[in-house]
Amino acid sequence: MQKLLGLLLSFWLATACLANPMPPGLSQPLPESFPELYQFTDTCHVYILKHDADALLINVGAGQLFDVLPKIGIKRVDKILLNNHHRENLQGFARVDTSATEVSASKIEAEILQSPASFRKWYPTLGDQYSVYGASYARPPQKPIPVDQPLEDNAEFTWHGYRIRCLLTPGHSPGEVTYLISKNGQTVAFSGGLMHDGSRFTNWFDSEWDYGFAKGIDALTASVDRLIAEDFNVMLPIQGPAIRDAKAQLKTYRERLDTFLAAYIRGYPVFDKDPDKRDRISKPTEIPHLNQVTPHLYKLNDEFQGRNFSIIVSDSGHGLILDCGLFPKSVLEEVILGLRQHRGLKQIDAFWISHMHGDHFLHGPLLREKYGAKAWTLDKIVDRCENPRKYDYAALVSAYGDGFDGMPIDKGFADGETIDWEGYKIQVDWLPGQTEFGCCLWLEIDGKRIAFTGDNLFGDPRDETQTAHDCVVARNSAILEEGHILGSKYLLDLKPDIVMAAHGYVMPEPQGILQRYHNWSKEMAALFREMLPEKDYEYLFDPYWVSAYPYRVNLIDGRPHRVVITVRNFRDQPQKHRVKLVLPEGITAEPAILEGTVPAESRQSYEIQILAKDPDRLAEVEIIPLDIELDGKHYGQWFDFLIGRQSNSSN
Repeated sequence: MQKLLGLLLSFWLATACLANPMPPGLSQPLPESFPELYQFTDTCHVYILKHDADALLINVGAGQLFDVLPKIGIKRVDKILLNNHHRENLQGFARVDTSATEVSASKIEAEILQSPASFRKWYPTLGDQYSVYGASYARPPQKPIPVDQPLEDNAEFTWHGYRIRCLLTPGHSPGEVTYLISKNGQTVAFSGGLMHDGSRFTNWFDSEWDYGFAKGIDALTASVDRLIAEDFNVMLPIQGPAIRDAKAQLKTYRERLDTFLAAYIRGYPVFDKDPDKRDRISKPTEIPHLNQVTPHLYKLNDEFQGRNFSIIVSDSGHGLILDCGLFPKSVLEEVILGLRQHRGLKQIDAFWISHMHGDHFLHGPLLREKYGAKAWTLDKIVDRCENPRKYDYAALVSAYGDGFDGMPIDKGFADGETIDWEGYKIQVDWLPGQTEFGCCLWLEIDGKRIAFTGDNLFGDPRDETQTAHDCVVARNSAILEEGHILGSKYLLDLKPDIVMAAHGYVMPEPQGILQRYHNWSKEMAALFREMLPEKDYEYLFDPYWVSAYPYRVNLIDGRPHRVVITVRNFRDQPQKHRVKLVLPEGITAEPAILEGTVPAESRQSYEIQILAKDPDRLAEVEIIPLDIELDGKHYGQWFDFLIGRQSNSSN
C-alpha cells in the first residue's frame, strides 16, 4: 500500500508540473521529501524554501530569481543564508530589501562581506590576511553586505518548522557554512562549494590558501571528515548537480584528497637543514660567508642557507651575480670586499634575475647604485620587476616592504638569446614551472654544463624518493601544461652536469631527479584534470583567464586611464564571450561591455578608457568586478581589478 501511495504521489506531482510548468530556471530538486524547496540557477544555484508567501533563500546569485519569486506565490523574502562571500553567489544583492530581510553568514565570512575593500590591497604585503604572499584569494563583493546574524559554528534555529543547523566547513572559503536543514525526519545538506558532484573540487583557486603548503586542502579534508559523521544523504551544492549519494561521494572525495595532497606537497624536504642534502660539492673559502662550487663559481655558504646569491668571477676580474636577496646588505658588501681581496674581483658587470619573485632581487638597488651593476633578466619578466603592483601575482617585490616598489631593468633578453661575456657563451631560455615568468641561464664553465634554474626544483639527487618540484601556485601563473611539464622536459633535454637552484641548492648529477620531476609534473596535471569538473580544467584552476592590466588604476588626476582586459580561451574551438565591467557610481568606462570571439587556445585583448567623473569622491580603493559569460554560460563576477584615489601612488 505504501509503495502504491508513493507511485500515486509521484504521478500527481508529475501531472501537476505539466499543468503548471515551472518558470524558466526554476526546478524542485527534492519534490517528494521537500516539496516546498525550489532551486533557481543563474550564476549559482539559489535554494528557496517557501512557506505560504514567505521565503528563505540560500544565496541570491545574479538576482534574477527576484523576478521569478512572485510567480510561485512568494511576496516576501524573510531570511537569506549565505554559504560564503564569493561574488557570483551574491552579486544580485542590490535587489534585496534589507529592511525586511535578515541576512546570515558565518562570523568569518561576515567580516569579508561587511568590509570587502579591506581584502583588496593597494599596497599588498606577504602577510596579508587571506592572501598567497600578497595575492588575495578572497573574492569579496563590490559593496558591503550587512550581516544581521553572524553565525557561530553549530548554531541552530528554526524557520516555519524547518530545523537549521550551521556547520563551519571551510576549505572552499575561509568561513564557508554547510546548512543542515531538517523537516519530518529528512535532512538535506546545503553545502556551498565544499564538493562538486563526482567527488571533485568546485574549483581550485578558492582552495589555494598558501604558498604550496596545502592549508586549504587540509581545511577541506577536515570539513569532509566532519560531514561524513553527520546524518544525511543528499547534498545540494552551490554549483553542479544535486549529490544524491552524498555519503559515498564524500568518502571517495576524502580518499582523493589524500592522493592529491601527497602529490601536491613539495617533492623535497623543505625544512630539512642538513647541508649535505642541499649542497654536497661546494667548499669553504677564506672569504666570509662564501663557498666555491667550481674554480670560477661561488655561492653563499650554509650560514645563509635558503638565501639567494651566486656569482661567477672571470679571470679578468669581472663578476656576474645570479639572484641576490633575503640576507643583510652588510653581508653582501662583506662578500664583495672579500672577492676583491682574495679572488681578484674588479667590477660587477650585471646581476641576473631568475624570475619575477621579489626575494631574488631585493639587493638590486644596492648593486646598481653602489657597484654600477646592470640588471638583466628575460624580457617577459621585465615589467613584473619594474611595475609589480600592476599585477595581482604572488610574491612580487612590492609585497616585501621597505618601499621597494619596482626597479628599472637595463636589459631584457629574448628567449634563446646568447650573451658573450668574458669568454663565456651564456644562453638565456624561458623556463616556466613554479611561475610562467622564469628563465634558465646556462653555460659551459670549468668543464661543466651548469644551469641556474631559479625556484623550479630543489632537492638531493641521490634520494630517489624526491621528485624535486617546488610549489604549484595558481597565483604564480603556473598552469601545469605550460609550466612544470614544459620546464622539466626542457631541463631533461638540456642535460646539465650541475643544477644551481636558487636558495642555496646545488644539485650535481641531476638526470635522475630531473626525470622524476618530469614524471611528477605529468601526474600532477592528471590529478587536476581528475579533480576539477570542467573538461578544460584550466578555467577552474587559473585565477587570471580574464584579467586587467594594470591591476591597480589610480584615478586621482581626473584623466581617462587606459586598461587592457585580456580574455583567454583554453578550448580547442572558438569561444564567444561577454565581459561587463561592474562600475560604481561616478565611474565610466568606454567600452564597458566587451563582446567578441577568441580563437581556439589563444588570447584576445581589449583596450578601455576608465574615468572618475569626480576624483575627490572616489574611495581610496574600489573593486571593479568583471562579470563574465562564455558561450552562453553566465559565470558571474569571478575576477576583478582595482581603482582608487592614491595621492602617493605612481600607478
